[in-house]
Amino acid sequence: MKSIKVPLKELNNTRKKLMEKQLMNMDYKIKTQNEYGFIPINSTEFESEYEIVDTTLEPIKRYPKNITELLKNDLSSKEIEDLKTSFDIIGDIVIVEIPQNLEDKKSKIGQATLDFTKRKSVYMKKSAIHGTIRIRDLELIAGENNPITIHKEHGTRLKLNVKEVYFSPRLATERKRVSDSVRENENILDMFCGIGPFPIVIAKNNNVKITAVDINENAIKYLNENIRLNKLHNIKTICGDINEVSKHLNEKFDRIIMNLPGLAYEFLDLAMKLISDNGIINYYEFSDSYGQGIERLQKAAKKENKKIEILNTRKVKSSSPGMWHIAIDAKVTS
Repeated sequence: MKSIKVPLKELNNTRKKLMEKQLMNMDYKIKTQNEYGFIPINSTEFESEYEIVDTTLEPIKRYPKNITELLKNDLSSKEIEDLKTSFDIIGDIVIVEIPQNLEDKKSKIGQATLDFTKRKSVYMKKSAIHGTIRIRDLELIAGENNPITIHKEHGTRLKLNVKEVYFSPRLATERKRVSDSVRENENILDMFCGIGPFPIVIAKNNNVKITAVDINENAIKYLNENIRLNKLHNIKTICGDINEVSKHLNEKFDRIIMNLPGLAYEFLDLAMKLISDNGIINYYEFSDSYGQGIERLQKAAKKENKKIEILNTRKVKSSSPGMWHIAIDAKVTS
């Protein structure tokens, strides 16, 4: 590699001059040896007060800015435009969504995703979330066929099998926000806890008591593992339908988390029966606005001769064009 040999004390100034004149080769690293530095150059057709020599230099690794950059030789411009380049990273696993017209190129897309993210496995979504246990079908398209991973979030570790349970890393900020709003010694109910991201993050950072319920046996299995993994002792887990479980809950709760956005509204009447006076409901649903969710909360409260005060509303994430996964924090009073 053609380089300029320059005394070490003049290395930095010489480097700046070469860069200003666009003469420095930016694909290789500067090397120092003994009392000299060797600066790579892209041309020898210029006058220099220093010696130009041939030397071995280490190339600079260039990482692609996105997956489409890795696929530019395999996909057309239109296909790249059709490709949804957003993906979910869960521990060592990447979950991607590939349009039907590009499924014949899923192996190349999978490998590009693997190379870009430096994870161990890439799975493709094969269905929407379905069933009472809320899972989606996945297909391995690159890397190791191991759906079990540990995801790190806000100082916690969450173990799960992406084929057996549903988990969204995109709610990490929301979980932290709820955790930060929790008060000392709250008695909390998570009606649809999954593997326990809300309970785990909250219990890790607050002195509280949590009851975590889910109908998915695998979710509760991993929640119990996560409780041990994070060395927690203030979470009680129950596997079952919250409608049935609630018949055996002889207590009121200071906070109820209702993160089942597709169906949570069906359980609002139950939540109003279980919430304590001045308790808070963290309610979630899919909607294009907050009006529908607020109206549902007000209607359910009225049945129990209670009132609600809206503390906060926010869009958690986009769920589809024009629709959002929204959050409403409501204080319930008698």
